[in-house]
Amino acid sequence: MGILGLDLGEKRIGVAHSDELNLLAHGIGFIENKNEVFVLRSIERFLDQYQIDKIVVGLPKTMKGEVGTQAEKVLGFVTALQKKLACPVLTWDERLTTVQAERSLIAQDVSRAKRKTKRDGIAAEIMLQSYLDFEREGKAKHV
Repeated sequence: MGILGLDLGEKRIGVAHSDELNLLAHGIGFIENKNEVFVLRSIERFLDQYQIDKIVVGLPKTMKGEVGTQAEKVLGFVTALQKKLACPVLTWDERLTTVQAERSLIAQDVSRAKRKTKRDGIAAEIMLQSYLDFEREGKAKHV
């Protein structure tokens, strides 16, 4: 079973999923952050389509590692997901993933217009890959 990564933004939610072995994250685009019902239905479709059994939501902590205003919004979103979905929903530090995604797209010479549509999915991919790497390293230490 796979893991779904979500990078919550005001206008869009970046989406990524893991491969079957939970080794690699793949950005799959974004969900328009229209309203709670639309977002929930979109997430449920991803859960079915990619056989997801866990969701990891990026938590945008401040540079000092504290929970700020944006992180509070994300925590509220996570609580709502936890109440409505049967799978575990947890958070993962996503500081600077959007900046990394933007730099990656610039390095690839992607136009500004195209960067706007790709950035969110890539940020979700970076965040989810960080989580997958951490999980894999933790399991390797306990073998």
